[in-house]
Amino acid sequence: MIPYGRQSISEEDIQAVVDVLRSDYLTQGPSVPKFEQAVADRVGANYAVAVNSGTSALHIACLALGLGAGDWLWTSPNTFVASANCALYCGAQVDFVDIDPDTFNMSVSALECKLQQAEKTGTLPKIVIPVHFAGLSCDMQTIARLAKQYGFYVIEDACHAIGGKYHDKLIGSCCYSDITVFSFHPVKIITTAEGGMAVTQQPELASKMALLRSHGITRDVDAMTHQSDGPWYYQQIDLGFNYRMTDLQAALGLSQLTKLDEFILRRHQIASHYLQHLEILPISFQSHFEANSSAMHLFVIRVHLNKDNNFREKVFIKLRDMGVGVNVHYIPVHLQPYYKKLGFKEGDFPEVENYYREVISLPMYYELGDEGVSYIVQCLKEVLGNFSIPNSYNNGESFASKG
Repeated sequence: MIPYGRQSISEEDIQAVVDVLRSDYLTQGPSVPKFEQAVADRVGANYAVAVNSGTSALHIACLALGLGAGDWLWTSPNTFVASANCALYCGAQVDFVDIDPDTFNMSVSALECKLQQAEKTGTLPKIVIPVHFAGLSCDMQTIARLAKQYGFYVIEDACHAIGGKYHDKLIGSCCYSDITVFSFHPVKIITTAEGGMAVTQQPELASKMALLRSHGITRDVDAMTHQSDGPWYYQQIDLGFNYRMTDLQAALGLSQLTKLDEFILRRHQIASHYLQHLEILPISFQSHFEANSSAMHLFVIRVHLNKDNNFREKVFIKLRDMGVGVNVHYIPVHLQPYYKKLGFKEGDFPEVENYYREVISLPMYYELGDEGVSYIVQCLKEVLGNFSIPNSYNNGESFASKG
């Protein structure tokens, strides 16, 4: 079975971890701040806070921005559940903004319309989390303009997008947001096994997140409520969590980061091959625009239903039977049973629901060779080749740059 995604671990990566195992520090040592500085330097941020998962990074980012009971957080329904769950962890309420049918990212027109209505009802969000789905940046210039107009904070969920660019700036520069969050899960572009990071340009946010990731404990005398009792002394000054990243993970991340450009280049080569050989089939692709350079975490296609509501499922099962480990990203969050109990229902966000009925993620990872890519293309042609192409859906050129 060709998996849809997997890590790429080199001998250098292994040696980096072994070196830490032989050192004095397995956790709370020098590797974590080195990794933080390396990521900050890479993306153009002033501060970085490493944690044990992307979910943890989202949680402490929300808390650092003061999200709590009575507040609203809005995000995309086309994401992993963590993008919404982080609000519930803070006691806040969640709502969603439907997606753009071409980019599969948050629709800025839908966002603006929803903000206009929320202003009338007094339910404006405190935080909006746009998700850079598959590694493609959202329209952050427009979102930043709306944030200024309506007074909300912005957290970029860039868990798919380290190494991607928006308007010649690396995602994570926080030019259009307060905080950007990355994930280093094994299927992501670089990995620390499990891990995440929040980056920001604002020192007070970085300090707050660093405090929250480690039980709310400080050894900083200036932050204490009274004079230190001695060199052993610490104080818990906030209610925090054990969200720390280990030095083992950070060492792996440091090694992986050196190969980021190589990883992304290979992903773009695979994507170009898919596009070149699949554009004649009854599928459509994520639209990419000139201002963006995707990190290409995922390559998703929409398999058009051809009047058969079970068509995507049939294609999915057939490809799995042929050894192609396709997947689906994502089941819309508002359709999860937990969120239905909160009052969401089918029909609330029609664009993402239409998308969900058609989407398949093709294998995409650094070590996927040309032979494997060709086999995947061959299998798709075999499965789909006998179906007529709906002209209105044949947007095979959509992956290329648009003005």
